[in-house]
Amino acid sequence: MLTPNLLLFYVKSPETSAQFYQTLFDCKPSAVLPTYAAFDFENGLSLGLWSEEARNFVSGGNGHRSELSLMVPEDNEVIRLYEQWQQLNVTIEQPLHEAVFGLTFVALDPDGHRIRVCTPDD
Repeated sequence: MLTPNLLLFYVKSPETSAQFYQTLFDCKPSAVLPTYAAFDFENGLSLGLWSEEARNFVSGGNGHRSELSLMVPEDNEVIRLYEQWQQLNVTIEQPLHEAVFGLTFVALDPDGHRIRVCTPDD
């Protein structure tokens, strides 16, 4: 069985995106290069930030049709992160609201990638 372990976002500036995610995740990136940056997490997932200006970069798609989701254990943590990210001037695309699966909000990174915070489905 294959286990996905890397999520790639195409970005304008890996350095700018790395600084953004370092603030959000409160951890340093594992790599920051001119055309690529990465974060490695304890659960085995890595987030790669790949420059659209990198040599040999090819993508036939455009737009952002996915989300990086952060599931936190309780509604209080969703609210805390919502308030904290607002204080950090993170762009909020969908304000705090009750969805079919529970309390949630959606933020945007500097390139417009969606970042959802919610609790796990019961």
